[in-house]
Amino acid sequence: MRLRFSKMHGLGNDFVVIDGVSQKVRLGADKVRQLADRHFGVGCDQVLVVEHPTRPDMDFRYRIFNADGGEVENCGNGARCFARFVLDRRLTGKRTIRVETAGGDMTLHVLENGDVSVNMGVPQLEPAAIPFQASAQAPVYELEVNGRVLEVSAVSMGNPHAVTLVDDVTNAPVEELGPLVESHPRFPKRVNAGFMHIVSRAEINLRVYERGVGETLACGTGACAAVVAGRQRQLLDATVNVNLPGGRLTIDWPGPGQPVTMTGPATTVFHGQVKL
Repeated sequence: MRLRFSKMHGLGNDFVVIDGVSQKVRLGADKVRQLADRHFGVGCDQVLVVEHPTRPDMDFRYRIFNADGGEVENCGNGARCFARFVLDRRLTGKRTIRVETAGGDMTLHVLENGDVSVNMGVPQLEPAAIPFQASAQAPVYELEVNGRVLEVSAVSMGNPHAVTLVDDVTNAPVEELGPLVESHPRFPKRVNAGFMHIVSRAEINLRVYERGVGETLACGTGACAAVVAGRQRQLLDATVNVNLPGGRLTIDWPGPGQPVTMTGPATTVFHGQVKL
């Protein structure tokens, strides 16, 4: 099977994006791992696939596969790259694009400056919806990890996140605690582990250990979840600049029951063909 693809990134969180509209695509977990391998494949954090929608009110279906081959519900940086891809590759002429994902419907807006604004939907805070094992919803939960107790906020942005406050993200034990939080038994579908330092009410620094990937240079849903977590603790304003290792995103969340909006860049690196 020979596939045309584009290599893209959102603040260094990188993707292999495949057009499944004009070419036949059959990707099992083994083929995803082959594509994602940075030594023997193209190399990426996630593989994104553009497909025909299953409903008439949608423009496309958007599928996300982590580097380990597992399919996941949502990816914010990938959504921005998805929007630029379908517009730049002339799969659509629309600048407002409606897409289906495994985590729910999304609306993507390609701005005049090339940045993409994404309606990420209403965050889910009920433990069962995340999913997270807890007796009742709370802004903060205690999570025992390797003999120590972390205070985490649990949020779903179509995929699950656990956000921990730290004094300094540069020295935060992301490599140590990230995989332990990711696979914690209270998160039955595993979880993305975020480590957040609050600079001010309008700015945070963030590192994210992503489920099935490891630490990435940026995580769009992680940035959204961190702002929701900070707002739940009454520590942040409605509009927050999120500084990630790969760059900055702007996140807007008016409050409970309202959708989160994420705005940031999407960059094409190169186009190519690969034989699998």
